[in-house]
Amino acid sequence: MKTILLVEDEMKIARVVRDYLERAGFEVVVVGDGESALASARVGRPDLVVLDLGLPGMDGLDVARSLRRHHETPIVMVTARGDETDRIVGLELGADDYVVKPFSPKELVARVRAVLRRSGVAAVAAEATIHVGDVRIDPSRLRVTVGQKAIELTPTEFQLLATLARQPGRVFTRGQLLDAIHGVAFAAYERAVDAHVKNIRKKLEPEPGRPRYLLTVHGVGYRFADA
Repeated sequence: MKTILLVEDEMKIARVVRDYLERAGFEVVVVGDGESALASARVGRPDLVVLDLGLPGMDGLDVARSLRRHHETPIVMVTARGDETDRIVGLELGADDYVVKPFSPKELVARVRAVLRRSGVAAVAAEATIHVGDVRIDPSRLRVTVGQKAIELTPTEFQLLATLARQPGRVFTRGQLLDAIHGVAFAAYERAVDAHVKNIRKKLEPEPGRPRYLLTVHGVGYRFADA
């Protein structure tokens, strides 16, 4: 049974979300503030964190930042409708997906399942290693190396990078990349792709401002450099 850490200070919302997640077969731990979230994540090692950004004291972005310093546990953010800047910052910090308040608990459960599928090894266990130049991507272990250096990516970042690297030189639109990672938010929130790409470049590229691997095709999208 997968364990979900639910970080939500509005107890009415927390109870409803907990009930839906438990009915979907998850074990749920509920905390109401950032410090408790970090302590619970450190001790309990949850499989995924559902994180409200509007927390008292330490806000959700600070919690996400601290979580990402220590491990790559998948994060689904919960944001207020007007907080586009927070969504972009959260995605750049390494969050995998988000839902916007007011949201359907069923939608949140679906997004949790989708992110966990992306992080699961079983679905990709038979896939061959992707090797382009000095970049090596091992889907069976969710590992990326550049030369001898290991690169730690979130599940969504990994899926995005693997999609591009499977077909080096092919130009992908942001919409195609959203489809590949099962999308983020409503319609096609294409800026989410830009946020994930920016985060991957910080980890993958020797000089993120002058990328060698993950290249922008202006007005279209992105491509992975040919070997």
